[in-house]
Amino acid sequence: MTTPAGDQGSGHARYTYRLRVSSTARTALDAEWGRLRWVWNECVARSKKAHAEQEKCGPARLDKMLTGARQANVWLREGSSVPQQQLIRDFAKSRAKALKDIKARLPIKQRAGLPKHKKKREARPSLNYTQRGFRLKDGRLHLAGGIVVRPVWSRQLPKAPSSVRVYQDALGHWYCSFVVDAVTEALPVTGRVIGIDWGVKETATTTSDTHDLPHAEHGRRAAQRLARYQRQMARRKPKRGQSASGGYRQARRQTAKLHAKVARQRQDTGRKWAKHVVRDHDALAVEDFRPRFLAKSTMARKAADAAIGATKAALIEQARKHGRTLCLVNPAHTTMDCAACDARAKHRLPLSERTYTCTACGLVSPRDKNSAHVMLVRAGFVPAGADRSRLVSPPGTRAA
Repeated sequence: MTTPAGDQGSGHARYTYRLRVSSTARTALDAEWGRLRWVWNECVARSKKAHAEQEKCGPARLDKMLTGARQANVWLREGSSVPQQQLIRDFAKSRAKALKDIKARLPIKQRAGLPKHKKKREARPSLNYTQRGFRLKDGRLHLAGGIVVRPVWSRQLPKAPSSVRVYQDALGHWYCSFVVDAVTEALPVTGRVIGIDWGVKETATTTSDTHDLPHAEHGRRAAQRLARYQRQMARRKPKRGQSASGGYRQARRQTAKLHAKVARQRQDTGRKWAKHVVRDHDALAVEDFRPRFLAKSTMARKAADAAIGATKAALIEQARKHGRTLCLVNPAHTTMDCAACDARAKHRLPLSERTYTCTACGLVSPRDKNSAHVMLVRAGFVPAGADRSRLVSPPGTRAA
C-alpha cells in the first residue's frame, strides 16, 4: 500500500508500504521498541521533575540523560542510538507544543496534551530512523542494529528517502513510511476550471455534473457486522483484574479489522475521485470546509462516514503533486450568495431547503450547485470555464 501525503510540508511527501517481517526481525523490533518506550517514559519522568523544580528540560539535557543511561545500562546500549535520539527530538517537540498552548491559554479541548507514559500493553511500536539509521539494498530495508525487513513495493519511490518510520497497527501488521522530496508530475493543460462544495447528502458537489462525488456510505454498509462484533465484545468483556478470553480477543480483532477496511475504502474512494478531478481541470476552487463542528450535530455519523476531511486532503495533495492551481475559499455565506449577481440573501437557508432562489435576479438553482459556482466567483476563476458551460439565469437577468 502506498500513501503519498504532504504531511511533512509542501516540499515533502510520505510513501507507506506494507512490511513482511520474519520472526527474527519481529523479535528484534519488539526489543527495540521496549528500549524506546523506556527512553520515552524516562523523558516523561525527567520532564515532570524539572517542571516541579521550575527548571528547563530541553533536548540538550535529555541527550545527556540518554548518554549516561546508555553508559550505565548494557541492555539499552544493545539497541541503536539513532531511533533513541530521534525519540528525544519527538518528545521535545511534543512537550514544547503543549507548553506553548498552555501559555497561549487555549481552551483545554484545543490544547496539545503533555506527553504521557507509554504503557506496555497499550502503546503500539513506532520507530523513527533518520538517513544514517537505514538503507535500501536489494529490495530490503536494513535498519540500524542489524534488523532486516522486506517492504511490499507496490510502487517505486520517486527519490531517495530522507527518513523512515516503522510502525505496527492495531491488527499487528507492520508498515514502513518513507519521507521523500515531493516530485511534480505535470499533466496536460485542459483549459477547464471547477468549483467544489462539500456536503453531507453528497460528499462533494461540483460545477461539473460528471465530477460530483456521491456519498459512498462505506460505514453504513459495515454497521450491521460491526454491531455484531461489538455485542460479542460486550458479552465477553473480562472483569477488572481478569485476563481477556480468546473469544473476546477474537471479537476485538474482528472489530479492528472491519474499522481498518472501512478506513481504507474511504481513503481509496477519495483518492480516486481527487485524481479524476485534478486530471480533468487546470484550476480548482475548493471550499475550505472544516467538518469538526458536525461531530456535535445530528449528522455526526453520516458526516464521519463521508470522510470530508480525508477527501479534501487527498484533493490538495493531488493538486500539489500534479502542479494544478488550487484555491481554498472561505465558506462563510456561500449558501446565501448568488453566483449570478453576487446578491446576498437576508436570512440563512435552513438545511431542509435544498433549492436556492435569488430575490434579486430570480435565479433558481440547486443549493449546493449554486455554492459550487460561488466558489469559482470568489476564487477569481471564470465561471464560463466550468464544464465549458455557463450558469444559466432567467430571461432578462444578468448572466454569470
